[in-house]
Amino acid sequence: MARVLVLLPARDFDPSEAAIGWRVLVDAGHTIDFATPDGRPAVADEMMLTGQGLDPWGAIPLLRKLPLIGLLMRANRDARKAYAEMTADPRYLAPRRWEAIDASAYDGLLLPGGHRARGMRDYLESKILQDIIVRFFEETKPVAAICHGVLLAARSVSKNTGRSVLWGYRTTALTWAFENSAWSVARFTRFWDPDYYRTYPEQAGQPRGYMSVQQEVTRALARPEDFRDVPSDDPHYRRKTSGLVRDTRDDETAAFVVRDRNYVSARWPGDVHSFAKTFAGMLK
Repeated sequence: MARVLVLLPARDFDPSEAAIGWRVLVDAGHTIDFATPDGRPAVADEMMLTGQGLDPWGAIPLLRKLPLIGLLMRANRDARKAYAEMTADPRYLAPRRWEAIDASAYDGLLLPGGHRARGMRDYLESKILQDIIVRFFEETKPVAAICHGVLLAARSVSKNTGRSVLWGYRTTALTWAFENSAWSVARFTRFWDPDYYRTYPEQAGQPRGYMSVQQEVTRALARPEDFRDVPSDDPHYRRKTSGLVRDTRDDETAAFVVRDRNYVSARWPGDVHSFAKTFAGMLK
C-alpha cells in the first residue's frame, strides 16, 4: 500500500477535510504521515469543531457556549469523531517539519484546506510547500487538494515552465458561490469579525470576488473553463450546490469531485468522503 504525506499549517486547518481524508485512507490500508511548520502537532480551527463563536452572541464569554447557527456551520459528527481519532494517532503526534520533508519517500500528497487567515496564510504562502508540490506534480505522483488546498497547488510554480502546476489540468476548488454565501452569513452572525470566511479579502480597486479561491485558481489555469463546477444538468444539482448537504461514506450524491490524471480536487468539506475515496483508489 501507499505512503501518503499530509501537509498542514500549525493551526486553523479544516478538521473535516483533514480527518475524513485521513480516516478513509487509513481504512484503505495506506500509511499516513503529517508535516507542520515546526514539527509540532497541528491544531484545527476550533470554531469548525465546536461551532462556538459563529453566532451573533459568540463574542460574549458565557453565551458563546450556546451555539445555534454554529451547529449548522461546524464539522458534522463523523468529522468530529474522525478528528478525535486522527489527533490520537502516533504519526499525527510526531509530524515532520516542512523543511525536513523528503518527497521521494512518499507515493502521494494530500492538501487539506481551511479558511481562517490567522493560521492558513503561512501555509498558503509557503515556498517550501510549493516546491514540494511542484516535485510531486513533475514526478506525476498522485496529488489530492480540497478547498483552499487547491489554492496552495495553484500557487506552486514550476521552475521548468514558469507556470502553475495546475496549468493544463482541470480542477475545482472552493467556489465563489460557497465562499460568498458563508461570508454573507458571517457578516451578520460574526459582525465583529466579518471576514472570518475570507482568507484574502479584496483590496481597494479590486472587484468583488477577485481574491476568492475560485478566481485566483482560475487565473493560474491554462483556460478559464478548466475550472469546473457542478453542471446544471446534474441529476443531483440542488444537493451538490445548496451548501447544506454533505456526502457520507455511503452516499456520494451531494459531492462534486474532479479527477484529471494524477490529480483530484474537491470544493469543500461536503465533498470529502468521495474525494478521499477517489484519491485512495488512485494510490492503488
